[in-house]
Amino acid sequence: MNTLLTFSLPLLFSSLVWSGYLEYDQDVLIPDDWNHGGRVDPTDQLELTFALKQQNSNLLESILGLVSDPDSGLYGKYLTLDEVSSLVRPSKLTQKVVHHWLQSHGITNCLTVHTQDFLQCSMTAAVAEKLLPGSNFHRYTRDGHSVVRSSAPYSVHDDVHEHLDFVGGLHRLPPKGQDLSQASSHREMKQSEAEVHLGVTPAILRARYNLTAADVGTAQNNSQAVAQFLEQYYSPADLAEFMGMYGRSFQHLSQVDRVVGTQGEGKAGIEASLDVEYIMSTGANISTWVFTNPGRHESQEPFLQWMILLSNMSDLPWVHTISYGDDEDSLSTAYMMRINIEFMKAGVRGVSLLFASGDSGAGCRHVGKENSFRPSFPASSPYVTTVGGTSFKNPFKVTYEVTDYISGGGFSNVFKIPDYQASAVDGYLKTAAATLPPQAYFNTSGRAYPDLAALSDNYWVVINKVPVPWVSGTSASTPVVGGMLSLINDQRLLQGLPVLGFLNPRLYKLKGKAMFDVTEGCHLSCLDKQVQGQGFCAAPSWDPVTGWGTPNYPELLAALLAE
Repeated sequence: MNTLLTFSLPLLFSSLVWSGYLEYDQDVLIPDDWNHGGRVDPTDQLELTFALKQQNSNLLESILGLVSDPDSGLYGKYLTLDEVSSLVRPSKLTQKVVHHWLQSHGITNCLTVHTQDFLQCSMTAAVAEKLLPGSNFHRYTRDGHSVVRSSAPYSVHDDVHEHLDFVGGLHRLPPKGQDLSQASSHREMKQSEAEVHLGVTPAILRARYNLTAADVGTAQNNSQAVAQFLEQYYSPADLAEFMGMYGRSFQHLSQVDRVVGTQGEGKAGIEASLDVEYIMSTGANISTWVFTNPGRHESQEPFLQWMILLSNMSDLPWVHTISYGDDEDSLSTAYMMRINIEFMKAGVRGVSLLFASGDSGAGCRHVGKENSFRPSFPASSPYVTTVGGTSFKNPFKVTYEVTDYISGGGFSNVFKIPDYQASAVDGYLKTAAATLPPQAYFNTSGRAYPDLAALSDNYWVVINKVPVPWVSGTSASTPVVGGMLSLINDQRLLQGLPVLGFLNPRLYKLKGKAMFDVTEGCHLSCLDKQVQGQGFCAAPSWDPVTGWGTPNYPELLAALLAE
């Protein structure tokens, strides 16, 4: 039987019958800031990632709901990587069909992962274009960074179509990093007329969120991580300098415990420095990892590489903070749906994934003469915790907080509203009905974000040995919230309790308890006659600019320690 199958498959796949576009709605246009470097040589090696269809994704979602719901008898009863593997592993038929398809094109150099739902294969560009009809590989460069992508949509043979979710390495260019030092340039002008305010440092954050010098990690089995995908690196010397300057009042670590991936050479990046310095000063004295993957190969997608790593590591930090996002409409639904399953796989293992909500407010998409708001992914995923941004009401003092106008937020156009937030969002839509933007701009039935927020304006960061002010963005607020959740995990572990895992079901059950509610300010959106640059506005309780507000740490700790 096996011999017959192997013999007939090459004949089957050599047929020109193909119609299977896995990612028919993927944006394949190359943005203007990438320079075209021409067609790749047919003999150039590519590395492509094949996402094999998984089993039991509905059951996985049910389990995530149960282990994340404090009212469930299964709360905190997380799965091991082996258990996740046996749940989602592709069927034997799927594995057989995909392997034979690849082998029939002479592709044998493939690596799999523990969960067997990804295959990473090397092949020449000529073989890739034959394997994936329609694909057309070119080289593109931006800021000295080179990638290889297809300028046209790809398809797969009908016989494998039902066994694959997507193929990675053809589309999705790395997004351009925010210029975080410019995010508050107009505020700098406004503030410099008076006495210069020192800006946000670890001491200011501890004062605002009521952390004491005693609020540091002590549990042996606790850890946290930041993940970075841009061509950016943190500098160990900068981290040590930062902690020496700003960490004197509390016990802390001055070194990252583990770097997963390759730290590049050259100058440190603001974003990378910001992430590491603030998760380690807020989640102080807790073992910290850095996942860094600038894309080891030109044809790899760095974010996807990180997701694959999570599927292959049995030992992971409990909290991950990620400052990364793409416009929802630039990604295929198939890709986002599969990435959601990857988020669920992390959640059922007790891992908390925190994503920055973005720095474009509600965003704006121009389609013909019409405008609409532009949600961001993964911020819009129902299976992650999304963090927005705030500013001090008085920029010179530790006061109450108002909306940071850049804070990303809104409603997904792809994912429906999850049960855990339905009543909170319904409450907002009713309360704010009179001031809401026109209905044509957003999808009232979509997953709404962010879930909570923290200060995102005017941070001090040490970069290349120099303290730099005016650094702003939700890439600042996200590691701060992540550090606080790590401290809460620390206390839970010391009491023999499971870690928090996927936070949202529990967070929404608190209904704003233990949070500083943010009720002032709006964020930015489309500059047109109808909305005039204004998106959504903060309101009492939950809102799509700052979520439930910002953490009052001792109260949040008490609420999340209560069993």
